[in-house]
Amino acid sequence: MAGLAILPALLGNDDNRILDQQPPPLAPASPSAYSDVMATHDHTLHHGESLNEAARVALLSAGEQWTDMRSTVFKVLTGFEKPASAYDIADAVSKARGKRVAANSVYRILDIFVGANLARRVETANAYIANAHPDCLHDCIFLVCDACGQTTHLDDDILSNGVRDAATKAGFAPVRPVIEVRGTCSDCG
Repeated sequence: MAGLAILPALLGNDDNRILDQQPPPLAPASPSAYSDVMATHDHTLHHGESLNEAARVALLSAGEQWTDMRSTVFKVLTGFEKPASAYDIADAVSKARGKRVAANSVYRILDIFVGANLARRVETANAYIANAHPDCLHDCIFLVCDACGQTTHLDDDILSNGVRDAATKAGFAPVRPVIEVRGTCSDCG
């Protein structure tokens, strides 16, 4: 749990109920709709309370509720310096709330966060990182260091659009391209 910020115990309602609905897709279904969104977006990186507020607004805009449990999971997620597993997040949330929180409850919340663009899933590590600009839609491009685990999220719309265009030309309807580059970061190189 290296890199986890110490969090005070947070009070509030429990959100351990089973969710019957699917999270909204990360990106618009058609490539042209995606391009329309990207052409007019405002790219603002958030930190601290600004990030929490942007996440709350994005989740509400996606038609979801911002509960105390979801707020706690998001705050814990932002405290990790590297991608964190649902089990690590559940452990930290349990400590912050003073009672055990099951990993499957955290998985459901993380799925909602990914669908609403609040978090990104690093597929090869089965881990999650907070999205520092939840009000801005981009495809995932990750640089993952095999030595230390540090993961850098890049935004490159030209590369993402190239992947979407290639998929479309191959007769495939891309929904959410994820690009992960494994290697060694500059600190470990």
